[in-house]
Amino acid sequence: MSSPGTKKDSSQWRRQTLAVRGGQVRSNFGETSEALYLTSGYVYDAAEQAEARFKGEDDGFIYSRFSNPTVGMFEERIAAIEGMERAMATATGMAAVNASLLSQLKAGDHVVSARALFGSCRYIVDDILPRFGIETTLVEGADLDQWRTAMRPNTVCGFVETPSNPMLDIVDLRAIADILHQGGARLVADNAFATPALQRPGEFGADVVVYSATKHIDGQGRCLGGVVLGSEDFVENTLKPFLRHTGPALSPFNAWVMLKGLETLDLRVERHCASAATIAEFLDSHDRISRVIYPFMDSHPGSALAKQQMSAGGGIVTFDIDGGKTGAFRFLNGLKIVDISNNLGDSKSLITHPATTTHQRISEEERLALGIQATTVRLSVGLEDVEDLMDDIRDALGAL
Repeated sequence: MSSPGTKKDSSQWRRQTLAVRGGQVRSNFGETSEALYLTSGYVYDAAEQAEARFKGEDDGFIYSRFSNPTVGMFEERIAAIEGMERAMATATGMAAVNASLLSQLKAGDHVVSARALFGSCRYIVDDILPRFGIETTLVEGADLDQWRTAMRPNTVCGFVETPSNPMLDIVDLRAIADILHQGGARLVADNAFATPALQRPGEFGADVVVYSATKHIDGQGRCLGGVVLGSEDFVENTLKPFLRHTGPALSPFNAWVMLKGLETLDLRVERHCASAATIAEFLDSHDRISRVIYPFMDSHPGSALAKQQMSAGGGIVTFDIDGGKTGAFRFLNGLKIVDISNNLGDSKSLITHPATTTHQRISEEERLALGIQATTVRLSVGLEDVEDLMDDIRDALGAL
């Protein structure tokens, strides 16, 4: 995707410069903002050129299910920010998770996964993979002995979220990657909560990194999108054929929105983190709150590891409210600024009750094992004035 000289000129750029200018290709009109190429297909100068492109002998575009100039700019930019060799975008975050796993698996293979995952990720591991004869083993993500014990000769990959959704569990990426690599397996890491602004799993040994770009990368609740990053070999020979023929392509318009989101990602995440840390401290001192979970709080069991892997604690705070499910619902219904929504990473503060939304299909026994109680809520802290947010939370708690 790079225009002549771009790779050479950008080789010494820092991440924030890459976030604004990485991967940009200007048309002959010299536009300052990235061009939006809303096209499904492409024409060829001659039949011979079409043949060469389908053979892979010509780098031009064929069909936007395969590649598109706007999507390509997004892929190149996020790969540069992440420090990975290649990226391919998908229509949604779950399409990215699915592709990151199924592209490298076949019947008879084995996957080890951390137990603490987003509900739809657990569905893939628990229900979809076994349908195709793929064996799966769930482990406590922080227990390295469980990872070692779970490894088998047919283990192809491991899968983790860190921080996890919604309980913000932290796992040791480097240690888990070492265990998997010793067995000839890859580590797939979902980094949606941390974003590349706070954590880059590839620096800790992860082979494949997955994002729901719908969250912080868009950052304003506008578009769905996902992305999978990895080595040149993995993307070209494993991921690309799977995506090309199964078709979860990101639309050019959504890719353009994500490009603009990357430009301000660091600035927004910095504000999310600062406000979230302030709110976590406020909640920790409130007598109606029985538990506060935030990765950079000393009370978090993984705080030391989080501080090694992440540059800040993230924009999500999970906490428990006295009064059971009834108390939790009354609190949510009493909020005037914070909206009830299962999305996250938005400029607007959003809150959800995981036991009845994102993790409702998981059994109560399993939810409790994960730490998700009827009293648990997950707050995605937005870009509003933090004092207004704390006033809103204080008023809703006071009305219980």
